[in-house]
Amino acid sequence: MKILVYGAGVLGSYLAHVLVRGGHDVTVLARGNRANELERNGVVIRHYFQLKTTVDPVRVIRTLEADESYDLIFVVMKYTDFKPVLPVLAANRSRCIVLVGNNADAYGMLDELQEMSLTEKQIAFGFQLSGGTRANGRVICIRGGGQMVLGGLDGPIPFQPLLEKAFAKVKYKLVFHEDIDAWLKSHIVPILALNAYLFTKDGRMKKTAGDKKRLKQIIAAIDEGFSVLESMDYTITPASQATFVRKHKLMAYIAIKIYDMLPFSKLVDGSFGEMAALYDTFSQLKRKANIPTYHWDDLEKQFHHSKNSD
Repeated sequence: MKILVYGAGVLGSYLAHVLVRGGHDVTVLARGNRANELERNGVVIRHYFQLKTTVDPVRVIRTLEADESYDLIFVVMKYTDFKPVLPVLAANRSRCIVLVGNNADAYGMLDELQEMSLTEKQIAFGFQLSGGTRANGRVICIRGGGQMVLGGLDGPIPFQPLLEKAFAKVKYKLVFHEDIDAWLKSHIVPILALNAYLFTKDGRMKKTAGDKKRLKQIIAAIDEGFSVLESMDYTITPASQATFVRKHKLMAYIAIKIYDMLPFSKLVDGSFGEMAALYDTFSQLKRKANIPTYHWDDLEKQFHHSKNSD
């Protein structure tokens, strides 16, 4: 199968590694120094927990031409990077596309891509459950067993059999969700609350673990974020997230505290730009919901202040 991974960051690199190991013809779109690294060394991944390093040669391109055709395209990037890529995808002849990453505006992106496309597109959205960092030409990868949650916005994904075929020969789990938009929005609530606080502490995870007041504020803010979604008729998914922060506050407090103290936690934080854009999009939902979000608002204010005070 001919597959393009559009984006060569931590998540895109790991996905390319999996697909190469699955026996497919994998191309990676990258630019600048990252493209040079991939051409020279291949996809080099240090698997943090497995204590091993893998190297996978891949074909590298720097632009996606309109006449190039792929069986599948995975666009793996930050929320802020999706929009500039949509016209490029629209102009390309490939039909089956999965946008992978944090996404608070899946319907907006779907509409925009379909309106611009000259050929019929089948679009799915997904999130890969892994994280890590990139340094010295290699990726240090933390992964959740090799797994992606994905789904379509207009019913089941039409090309689901193609996706299952892509991962049939590797240890990588696909979880097809019937309401991926609700899943993605539910996911960004704890992501925003946790990352906002991290930026107020300059990324020093152990310092966040020792701030009892702020850890409690994170839990309260997550609760408020879920309430915003519920007031807009979104179903929190998985439901256990809301149950955990509402009925087991002490356990949630201990879990966040322990997580911040672990050495690998610093490898899974987000970028300021992406978090700011997600906050902006979520603010539109908050305005429509029109319910009190005191803890969330204060945490968001601290987040923006952390950048202004640099």
